[in-house]
Amino acid sequence: MIVKIVALTDQGLILAKQIKNFVENSEVLFKPKPFIQTVQNEFKQGHRLILICATGIAVRTLAPVLKDKYQDPAVLVLDEQGEFVIPLLSGHEGGANEFAQKIADKLKGKLVQTTAKSYTKPIYTIGLGCERDCPISYVQTLISEALKSTNLEMSQIQSINSIDIKADEQAFMSLSMLLNKPFNTFDVQTLSKVEDQLSIKSEYVFNTVGVYGVAESAALCGASKSTENEAELVLNKIKNAKATVSIAKSYL
Repeated sequence: MIVKIVALTDQGLILAKQIKNFVENSEVLFKPKPFIQTVQNEFKQGHRLILICATGIAVRTLAPVLKDKYQDPAVLVLDEQGEFVIPLLSGHEGGANEFAQKIADKLKGKLVQTTAKSYTKPIYTIGLGCERDCPISYVQTLISEALKSTNLEMSQIQSINSIDIKADEQAFMSLSMLLNKPFNTFDVQTLSKVEDQLSIKSEYVFNTVGVYGVAESAALCGASKSTENEAELVLNKIKNAKATVSIAKSYL
């Protein structure tokens, strides 16, 4: 996920460079010209934006190219000192709320969030699948890749999850201890309840274990279990030769 940090003043540039140091895949744009066209183009390409400027400038610049909350990328607005971080667009669906919280925490600033309070604390869970007796390294590699691609840290993960027939999988049990995260497993009946949310349904997996996808189903069930609310996928399953990993979230 590409992040463009736009600064219009010298003080804003100092902040932009500070943010770039801890936001992966980010680039600083200082006084880009033409300003409106540049920012609109970055937005239309789906890049996340961190705009260090007045909220009014951000609104007037982006208004002509807005589509809807399901398609627009996350946009944050910050003051020059980084005291206030505002998730301006795509708070829920685009992940701006969580992104803004992460930025605010790093800068020791204040999150200014106007969306529903029930969505202020996301809970993330990891779903795992693997071949029997899979080496732990295969799973660790995928988890690292998953966290990097979603801009999440392990500290934000609530639990790791899988199907009940993997309750004795050594790699998963070892990871639970290593990461100090609960390891939950779910039976086929429970996992089947989230079947309609899977990004892809594998007939091979269904014929083998009784569900159309282990990692995604387990991630979704783990998130729902943690919050007792509906969950959604943050990362569709990724895989290597021996394992699969997915990430889901729900809200307290």
